[in-house]
Amino acid sequence: MGEAPKRSGAGASQGVRPTDGRAWRRRAVFVMPLLATACAVGPDYRPPAMAVPPAWHSPLQGGLHAAMPPAAELARWWERLADPLLSRLIGEAVANNLDVKLAQARLREARARYGLAVAERYPALNARAAVNRNRSSDEMSQGKGRAVETWSAQLDASWELDLFGGLRRAQEAAAATLDAEEEALRDTRVSLLAEVVLGYVEARGFQARLAIARGSLATQDETWQITRWRHQAGLTTQLDEDQARFNLEQTRAQLPALQQGLAQSKQRLAVLLGRAPGELSELDQPAAIPHLPATVAVGIPADTLRQRPDLRRAERQLAAATAQVGVASAAAYPDVSLSGTLGLQALSGGRLLRSSAGLYALGASVGQVVFDAGRVRHNIEVQNALQQQALLNYQSAVLTALRDVEGALVAYAEEQNRGVALRDAVTAAQGAADLASSQYQAGLVDFQAVLDTQRSLLSLQDQLSQSEAAAVSNLVRLYKALGGGWDAAAAKGG
Repeated sequence: MGEAPKRSGAGASQGVRPTDGRAWRRRAVFVMPLLATACAVGPDYRPPAMAVPPAWHSPLQGGLHAAMPPAAELARWWERLADPLLSRLIGEAVANNLDVKLAQARLREARARYGLAVAERYPALNARAAVNRNRSSDEMSQGKGRAVETWSAQLDASWELDLFGGLRRAQEAAAATLDAEEEALRDTRVSLLAEVVLGYVEARGFQARLAIARGSLATQDETWQITRWRHQAGLTTQLDEDQARFNLEQTRAQLPALQQGLAQSKQRLAVLLGRAPGELSELDQPAAIPHLPATVAVGIPADTLRQRPDLRRAERQLAAATAQVGVASAAAYPDVSLSGTLGLQALSGGRLLRSSAGLYALGASVGQVVFDAGRVRHNIEVQNALQQQALLNYQSAVLTALRDVEGALVAYAEEQNRGVALRDAVTAAQGAADLASSQYQAGLVDFQAVLDTQRSLLSLQDQLSQSEAAAVSNLVRLYKALGGGWDAAAAKGG
């Protein structure tokens, strides 16, 4: 109980003797058939199949259609917003973002680990040369101690034969992990691009809302001045003047929150670009919220499964987990290795190149775990459980991807419907506010009508501005859900 695993071993080696090429060839006759019959234990990987609907359940409205988007359009979807500054900021983010740099570093690590896994399947060859001078003791050699000089040069080789495929499965796992890290880099870029555009649109949205609030503030200040003059002229009461001042200051109180939102959105965007918060002077000058494209191609569900890097990453992680089952299974089988030495040895440097100075040694060893208290078996069970988890993770990722697209389709279409209604409402509210103001100055309505229409107009204009920003943000989320925004060549170059 608690005994450490023991591996029994049997080894055979040929003693050091002069080289004989025919002896090497005779041994190869036995070794090569052994290698040819090598197999790989554990399950062979097969990509999982999942049933997906032939079309999206959500109705395609607001310019959406089911055609497959061109690869270039999907890869650089933000260019459809026709905003040169946004495109420039995206280029900077891809080059400088720290999350992207971290994903690139992980990709380089995975590539190096794959190289290690490949190297494990090949023999190791080492060269060494030595000169030794030894003198025996006079006491130990009856007063005849003398110095002996030995010169040697040799090549040592060792090779673990992958008879049961453990090293091959390890290489498969490393290759799948490398693929998964490439997809992780692509997924990082997809998320980064979406976050940059969302941050940019949010900032432009706050600028638009600030412009609306300041415009309303100017109108309400003018209204307050009118009520003061009318009060001084005895045409109205103090109540009208106080209500106008109340309306004015209530609007003024909205400005700090909007300015705070703008500042914070610019700070978040600066960090995405790899800058310090606050270093984003490009957005100091207000500009319009980007306009939506007339049409958006969304493809079909099967297209999304091929496009999304997070799904491909989950599939590659499943492949790696499957290969690890084989690695664990191979540990239950014997280890077989070969070793050999080929070299020269002589009592002086001048004799080292003589044919009689040659030597070689051959060896083979077999080892098998005799007792390990179930470690190998339990490790196989662990790897099987991890493979099952990877499969469930992939299946969950597929369902999540389909849900993301369905939700984005609904949000994109419905926000546009909301925007149409809000534009009509703003037009009507503007007319009502203008009419109420002129009728109040003519003494035809009381001041409450002016207050109500101005408040309604400000509220509707603010809602419309938010809706315009939300519509573009929903387009961003739709493209992200579709897997748009990565370049395969750029990802492999990470």
